[in-house]
Amino acid sequence: MLRTLIIDDEAHVRESLTDMLKLHCPNAKVIGQAEGVKSGLKAIQTHHPDLVLLDIKLKDGTGFDLLEKIENIDFKIIFITAFDQYAIKAFKFSALDYLLKPVESVDLKEAIDKADKISQKEVNTQLNTLANNLQTDDQSKKKIILKTFDNVYLVKVKDIIYVASDSRYSTIFLESGAQVIVSNTLKHYDDLLRDFGFYRVHRSYLINLEHIHRFEKAEGGYVILSGNAKVPVASRKREELLELFERISE
Repeated sequence: MLRTLIIDDEAHVRESLTDMLKLHCPNAKVIGQAEGVKSGLKAIQTHHPDLVLLDIKLKDGTGFDLLEKIENIDFKIIFITAFDQYAIKAFKFSALDYLLKPVESVDLKEAIDKADKISQKEVNTQLNTLANNLQTDDQSKKKIILKTFDNVYLVKVKDIIYVASDSRYSTIFLESGAQVIVSNTLKHYDDLLRDFGFYRVHRSYLINLEHIHRFEKAEGGYVILSGNAKVPVASRKREELLELFERISE
């Protein structure tokens, strides 16, 4: 049973979450509520929760401000937020769960079930990754968490050479020569990485433009990447890719 604390600046949201947890999440029990950083910190110190549902924008600061005041985070966290593309991308990079307002019961149940299974060590790794990515604008220092069945990998985005995918799984090829197989689609990584210099050259391949060595016109067209990796380019992508080459070389 996850002893759950709800920290949100809107009373109706706190009550709605409480009702949904009672109805749909038998593995979670609400032990308290708070509306801000100060009251949230006091509630955490008083109740020692297993799980905190934490709004980003609070009455006297942010959820991140609250977490910075806690020396040893020994509880799991599900963030709650209004739509914020920048914050959401940071959550996705860190593999942390978040819920968009208005919260739907099916999404809440899924997040609670995940929280019930995740280890505290993994939570702390996710939180450290989130903090790192929110604090730096240096693209070369951005990190992403890759979760497999057996392991959790923390990888610098710049070290990803390319991503190859079938319909259900994606393989991440790293500069070190390692390969990480994850159960996410190529679209997931395309959406996540396109703003970081990645380009989808084929329905099954996403490449890091920083790792391109050359383009070969033979056999329909290929890009040669770091490690001598050879990736096909779809015919409809060739012209656009060559235009990208020109921009990079300017």
